[in-house]
Amino acid sequence: MTRFAALDRTFERCRVPGLLMLALLSGVCQVQAQTPAMPAPGASTPATPVRPVPPRPRGAEPATLAIQAGMSAGLPWADQADFVDARRGFVATLPGGEIKTPDGRVVYSLRNHAFINQSDKAPDTVNPSLWRQARLNQIHGLFKVTDGMYQVRSLDLANMTIIEGATGLILVDVMVAAESSRAALELYFANRPRKPVKAVIYTHSHVDHFGGVRGVVDEADVKAGKVAIVAPAGFMEHAVAENVIAGNAMSRRAQYQFGAFLPPGERGQVDSGLGIQVPRGSVTLIAPTDSIDKSIDKRVIDGVEIEFQLTPGTEAPAEMNLWFPAMKVLNSAENVTHTMHNIYTLRGAEVRDSLGWSKYIEQLRERYASKAEVMVAQHHWPTWGAQRIDTMLGKQRDLYRYMHDQTVRLLNLGLKPREIAEQLRLPAGLEQEWFARGYYGTLSHNSKAIYQRYLGWYDANPVNLNPLPQADSARRSVAYMGGAAAVLERARADYAKGDYRWVAEVTMQVVYAAPDDTALLRQARELCADALEQLGYQSESGVWRNAYLMGALELRVGLPGAGAAATASPDVIRALPLGLWFDFLAVRLNGDRAAGKSLVVNWTFPDTKEIATLTLSNSALSHTLGRHADKPDVAVTLDRSTLDQINLQQRSFGDAVRAGQIRVVGNPQLLLGLLAMLDTFKPGFEIVVPLGMDSGGAAAGAR
Repeated sequence: MTRFAALDRTFERCRVPGLLMLALLSGVCQVQAQTPAMPAPGASTPATPVRPVPPRPRGAEPATLAIQAGMSAGLPWADQADFVDARRGFVATLPGGEIKTPDGRVVYSLRNHAFINQSDKAPDTVNPSLWRQARLNQIHGLFKVTDGMYQVRSLDLANMTIIEGATGLILVDVMVAAESSRAALELYFANRPRKPVKAVIYTHSHVDHFGGVRGVVDEADVKAGKVAIVAPAGFMEHAVAENVIAGNAMSRRAQYQFGAFLPPGERGQVDSGLGIQVPRGSVTLIAPTDSIDKSIDKRVIDGVEIEFQLTPGTEAPAEMNLWFPAMKVLNSAENVTHTMHNIYTLRGAEVRDSLGWSKYIEQLRERYASKAEVMVAQHHWPTWGAQRIDTMLGKQRDLYRYMHDQTVRLLNLGLKPREIAEQLRLPAGLEQEWFARGYYGTLSHNSKAIYQRYLGWYDANPVNLNPLPQADSARRSVAYMGGAAAVLERARADYAKGDYRWVAEVTMQVVYAAPDDTALLRQARELCADALEQLGYQSESGVWRNAYLMGALELRVGLPGAGAAATASPDVIRALPLGLWFDFLAVRLNGDRAAGKSLVVNWTFPDTKEIATLTLSNSALSHTLGRHADKPDVAVTLDRSTLDQINLQQRSFGDAVRAGQIRVVGNPQLLLGLLAMLDTFKPGFEIVVPLGMDSGGAAAGAR
């Protein structure tokens, strides 16, 4: 088997150190390392932060103080109902809100966020509305919703809802991490009778709602029929697919969305709007045994009647709400929470259907609101009383409808995305509702998403049809403005006036212009960071704050070292459809290196009885499932279980060949050639500086 040695060495060379990324058979899965990653809701899994030590952030400038005061003056502070609701039914909690592994590693802790509870009044460096949301999200533990139903809240990004059935428990959503879900269930058992789990319900296909399943369920019990797993139609497809093709970029962007490298504090990470933080635990997945396929469907699970309403294309591609008629409890999943949600999420994803979202909420309101006594969701706290539930549903219906209709009205009048975002304001009837404020989604970026859904990225101005690359445009613009020194002098004056949006924009031009004078470049980076910092302090949205402050951090200290991204857990990798795996290989193909090349490879997977043909032609990789080519250049036979082992870095390709687990018929050099055409993605790529620029501001290589 020595003829495969070169092939094995190629695989070894293609690894990205520390990222667990193989070449052809593993580019799809940057798998969790010993210290698991920080998953984003509905996103890929950013790796455990290695936080740099930044210079101390600046305080709030006078302009920011004025913004905070103006914001506070317009908020309905007299409405304290959320605090009553968030504390209602409290049973117990974990000391310090802390979850550890058996060996003592901290998976989740609110200790570092204890500063949030020290004052009702927001510090100068935190938007007062966001501060209120963070204080609400700090209320954590086990809560009784009603007889037979409990929730564990704020011990993970998402909630776990626990229903007491006739002989056991039904768990609705199981948090991000197995460690979190296990601790949540043990907290329940410490205060309620210990019963077996009879069913798990996934409300939707985002990782913070299924990732902890192995913390509460043994897969052997699922296979034996002792535990049912119920999910909406299309769950598995979307759970494993959403972040694979563009998973590397999504993971890096998610670090900005959730402030992965920001230290908790009044000048750092405070809240995400949806919850405080994301646990750093083990993300798992067990496939559903029961799919909800009808728009309105019913099940009786362990003696509990549940009615399901499918809501595809809303907050997730596969999502559903739940109604418990005997308990008179409505569960709105993540479709109705105590925030304006994302039509477009900053990590990147397909734009959601705001119009359809609004219509599904109205269906929910019409069918259940008058009968419900309490409404829970899988984030935040419940709402009690039929009238308050009806009001919340009606106004959130109007919220998503207003964003949609007004954006479409303005685009039909000829306004462009930035103009629409700048002009739109919520009507008073929505603006004065805490649950409609932009803690997670915002009116600004949601309106741009709606524009994109209908008209795409191009705003019809031909100047913007084929603009110069950013670095080229920046160099020319800075030269037109009199050079970097002149730009910085004017920018400092505008900073003193509090014109932070413009200062950030214009100093970023200097950063991208990358002048030879590195002293000027350092000054530009610092001034841009200062402006972003003030914008972060002013932001009501938790994810906007995180993004601004992450940008400031990286401008000051550079890329955060081992900020790798783990785009899928082992369970997700094993669940990956073969076609999606081939699709990911295709997006890694470097078209220039593949120019003029052609190749046909037959693949056979005996254990799953799958066959496929992979074809390289015209610098594109395509595949056909279910058949072989008559005259392939190479034929590869291996079990899917072997492919999974290689993807998970449990063995190398060469070892599998030598062990007889992989058989290659034909010239293995052709596989070497294919490997050489594949790009390996850099998880820690630059965001706020040009690609290839190091932390000191000098170009590390040609752009």
